[in-house]
Amino acid sequence: MIEIKIIASELTYKVRQPILRPGKLIESCRFEGDDLNTTIHFGLYKNDELIGVVSVFEVQNENFGNKKQYQVRGMAILENEQQNGYGNLLMTEVEKLALHNNVNIIWFNAREKAVSFYKKSGYETFGTEFDIIGIGTHFVMWKQI
Repeated sequence: MIEIKIIASELTYKVRQPILRPGKLIESCRFEGDDLNTTIHFGLYKNDELIGVVSVFEVQNENFGNKKQYQVRGMAILENEQQNGYGNLLMTEVEKLALHNNVNIIWFNAREKAVSFYKKSGYETFGTEFDIIGIGTHFVMWKQI
């Protein structure tokens, strides 16, 4: 059984760490803004086991004007559960949240290897690639809702 629910920020770390910060301390999985009351963390559970997470922050990117925006961070699915459509389920939940809250733009910094995944869901790259030291090459991606 698959279930998506809102979870505490600390619960995201056990999925973020092996996927987004392998070999780094668990503390590196704590993001600035994780515990703001405007930040929402979704957990995807399969048979009551947390296998995927995504976090939604109210952050403005000046490149997208003054429209209400969400920044997606910490999107991760455990390696043995990838390629099963779970990432799409989480992003659909983010988009539903955006629509419900009259958010016009969803944007994020996507790892180079994830760009094609997001493009399949209608997200576009903005600008050129950039490097996040110790993490790798990224692209800003966005979608108007």
